[in-house]
This record gives sequence, C-alpha cells and structure tokens, in this order.
Amino acid sequence: MTREIVDAIKVLEQEKGLDSEILMAALEDALLSAYKKSPGSAKYARVDLDRETADFRVFELILPAELEEKLLAEVAENQEEEIDPATGELREPEEPELDPEILAPYADQIESIDVTPDNFGRIAAQTAKQVVLQRIREAERMMMYEEFQDRVGELVTGIIQQSDNRYTLVQLRERVEALLPRSEQIYSERYDHG
Repeated sequence: MTREIVDAIKVLEQEKGLDSEILMAALEDALLSAYKKSPGSAKYARVDLDRETADFRVFELILPAELEEKLLAEVAENQEEEIDPATGELREPEEPELDPEILAPYADQIESIDVTPDNFGRIAAQTAKQVVLQRIREAERMMMYEEFQDRVGELVTGIIQQSDNRYTLVQLRERVEALLPRSEQIYSERYDHG
C-alpha cells in the first residue's frame, strides 16, 4: 500500500472526527476479510499494519492442536445445526474467531508464517472497501449516540426539513436528523419547512 492511504485516513479523521486508531483497525479487518475471501487463504490468519507507511503483512497462524480443538469445541457448542432454506443443505459451521484472551496462554506455541499476497484482486478490494465503509458508519453512529444519550428528555433545537401527517423530520445539526412522530408534537402547532 502507499502513503496515500495514511493521508486518506488523516483526512477522514479530520472531516468526520473519528479516531485514526479506529480507522486503522477497520483497515486491518478489511484486509483480513479480503485475504480470507481469496482462494487458498489460511484458516487462521492475522494482519499487521504499519501505522506510518500503511505497509501490511498477512501471517498464517499455526495453532497447537490442543487450542484448535478447544476453538472448534466452542463453535460446536454455540452453533446448532442449521439448514440453509435456499438449498435445503446443512450449513458448514463458521470458523471460530481468534480472541486474543484465548490465544494469550498459547502465545509461545503459535507459529506465524508470512503469506502476504502479491496483489489483491478486484473482489478482495471491493470486500475491503465495504468493510472500511461499514466500520466508518458504525463509528459515526456510535459518536452520535454518545453525543445524544445524555440528552434524553432535554429540549433540543433543530430546523424543520419536512412535515407530513405521520411525522416531522428535524435536522439537529449537520448530518444528524431526527423524526418527531405526531404523538410527540403539540396538537395546535404548525411545522413549516425552515
């Protein structure tokens, strides 16, 4: 990757007010997701991303048999047999997530092999893009929630954007809108645009 990605993350951090660490973690997850969708990918892998240069390495993790059995047992416990309604076939159990807390006691027994692909294909790039966009939306939603969670029951001002019989759409600030249902409105008030 290039320095352009680091610059783009800095721009996103400034424009949207998101923490760069959240964006870098999203990029790591996107790269891992893209790698897992590529043919011949390793069952267990991790991505190391250099925060300064955006260079990344993908490592295949070779787990001790004891740990792998433990992970598979957890998945089997938590996942019942499911039948895919579209095909009527049994679904394969999903690969277990690698929780750092579970891996910690086995850290000295886990081998890492560099399996960084030379290039990601178009589909892998699309996957990475979707994961990053999803994480950005989640982070923005969380920021809005944290901003307004303590203001429940408080009077807030906004600009009426649209009004009809069921609800009124109010813009509270840039890119934050709220629906004011008819039951929450004052009966004799008119809500005109502006």
